[in-house]
Amino acid sequence: MEKANISNIQLFVLMVLFEMGSSLLVPLAIDAKQDAWLAIMFGMIASFVLLLVYHKLYTYYPDLLPTEYMQKILGKVAGTALAFLYLFYFMYDASRVLRDFGEMLLTFAYPETPLFIANALLMLVIIYTVRKGIEVIGRSGELLFMFMFTLSVVGFILIVVSGLIDFTNLQPVLEEGLMPVLKVTFTQTLYFPFTEAFVFTMILPYLNNPKKAKLTMFCATGLSGINLILTMLINISVLGVDLTARSQFPLLSTVQSIQVADFLERLDVFFMLGLVIGIFLKISIFFYAAVIGTASVFKIQSPSRLAYPLGLIVLFMSMSIASNFQEHIHEGLKVAMYVLHLPLLVVTPILLLLIAFVKNRKNKRDRAM
Repeated sequence: MEKANISNIQLFVLMVLFEMGSSLLVPLAIDAKQDAWLAIMFGMIASFVLLLVYHKLYTYYPDLLPTEYMQKILGKVAGTALAFLYLFYFMYDASRVLRDFGEMLLTFAYPETPLFIANALLMLVIIYTVRKGIEVIGRSGELLFMFMFTLSVVGFILIVVSGLIDFTNLQPVLEEGLMPVLKVTFTQTLYFPFTEAFVFTMILPYLNNPKKAKLTMFCATGLSGINLILTMLINISVLGVDLTARSQFPLLSTVQSIQVADFLERLDVFFMLGLVIGIFLKISIFFYAAVIGTASVFKIQSPSRLAYPLGLIVLFMSMSIASNFQEHIHEGLKVAMYVLHLPLLVVTPILLLLIAFVKNRKNKRDRAM
């Protein structure tokens, strides 16, 4: 671990921007059709239970990274193997979000630019930021948070003023009952983006006020969930269910629809700037977790040395995980959810907590004797 501290406000803004990140890019929970907002809301509520699990693990080992306390809970061999699995997950998810950025940039503005160049340019900035440490990432989040939310509020006002919203597109509510919404909740929205917040267990040991960690995590998840709900409500009410489902980037299509007084239009830059901010911070946090986790496993005193080699791995992974954007989306929403997110973000933390609880109780009993 590096010697650094971040405030609860910095943790809050990083979590909000992280969870919004690439979630604004895709038609989140659109399999629930006009009830997509309900699936997001249920996913947010269900994630609170897992946040309690993550936080309880942190309270048992407040000064250790997860890659370190996994070895204490499971033993050296099994704990190290599990730590490697999480390091792979952090780099894999970083590469997925980097691919999202590259595909969006090429679709939006630079169709003739090679995907590798677009990804490499952002990755260089992220490597530089991560080398500076978590305090720099936290301060960057504070600066970018207000800017992004100013863009969001202005964009919302312009959409309303443009008269684009048609609430009939949101009806009927629960047309096919509650089960389709719950299915989307427990196969998609619970894992993406909410339980991805597990990565912040790699950052919690740097908090200067650990007592407020739980409240900060709950508030950040609540705010990001509300923002994602509002985004999907707006997308569906403006575009309709069919167009939202067919669109690669529905929020971009919504923003492109804005036209005020026959002169204020083509506000795609709003979408672009907001997405770049969220994606930059999301990749930075995943990548930072991978760097400090690798340093802790291999006992490397200077984690910044690992930024360039691991950054190259993430960059090349972003190019090789899928041959096209459709395959990339399918892999993320249909494959990774079950292969990585469910076992690593739900099942394993619960098992770790159960084992830690038993060990902690046994230690207390031994000390009492």
